[in-house]
Amino acid sequence: MANSADPAAPARAAIGHTVWPARVAREPVNQPMINAWCDAIGETNPRYRAGFAPAAMLPVWTMRKFTPDPARVEGMAILQPFDAAGYVGVAATNLEQEYLRELRLGERVTEEATLEAVSDEKKTALGSGFFLTILHEFRVDSGEVVGRMRFRILKFRAREMAATARPAVAAAPPGRLRPPVNRDNAFFWEGIAAGRLLVQRCTGCGTLRHPPGPMCPQCQSLEWDTVQSSGRGTLYSFVVAHHPPIPPFEYPLPILLVDMEEGWRLVANAFQIERPALEIGMPLAVEIVEVEPGFRLPFFVRAAGG
Repeated sequence: MANSADPAAPARAAIGHTVWPARVAREPVNQPMINAWCDAIGETNPRYRAGFAPAAMLPVWTMRKFTPDPARVEGMAILQPFDAAGYVGVAATNLEQEYLRELRLGERVTEEATLEAVSDEKKTALGSGFFLTILHEFRVDSGEVVGRMRFRILKFRAREMAATARPAVAAAPPGRLRPPVNRDNAFFWEGIAAGRLLVQRCTGCGTLRHPPGPMCPQCQSLEWDTVQSSGRGTLYSFVVAHHPPIPPFEYPLPILLVDMEEGWRLVANAFQIERPALEIGMPLAVEIVEVEPGFRLPFFVRAAGG
């Protein structure tokens, strides 16, 4: 009989059993999904345009849409005894994948997940807890196993931090994060500090490029200089960030992508332009603002007459 005082006992009793029902891929292995995956990560192996799927796509075929999966929630019932005993923290610790062969067009994948192992209680930096390993096996219609994936999580009791009485000190307001400056982009930030908006220009073919980089994407030349931009452009696109709030930004936070009149694009925040006033195509201009003593950033403002 399982020891009721041991929160891991129910999970250990479930070792070798399925965690949730088998999941069958909604679609067979197909070229459009392979193309989209390869395009997203820059994979150019011609084999993946000729009937084979990249091995690393293995778990993609059985992924579900981003909505709660009742079967999966039910399968996580093995974690409830840990929660009841105070081991409410959960952290994914590592993932191991094993590919036995590449999938071919037309094959349909089924994924089965079983609980493979439950560790003894371990002490970690997060707190004391138990490691659980879930084994995912991927099969095709013939029953052949084509790959495996081991997903390990830690169910832990958060480490209690000793409370130390400290004198109350007013926290200084957080400052702006400084941009990472390197040899490729130093000219840009030096220009901003001097009140000038500079853009990199290839001296081989004359192409303007931003963000800065060591090589021209058009002609592969490593030779370049800079030119000063007029700072004028039109709004190409924008997003409005609401969460998570990061000091010292004020939210909602419009982030603009602007077509500069010289033919390059720049991303920056809006300055004194409210969200309802933003319209695609509206004329804008760069204004370099000192946001903190000695630190300047480019912002977009309404262009004169805009």
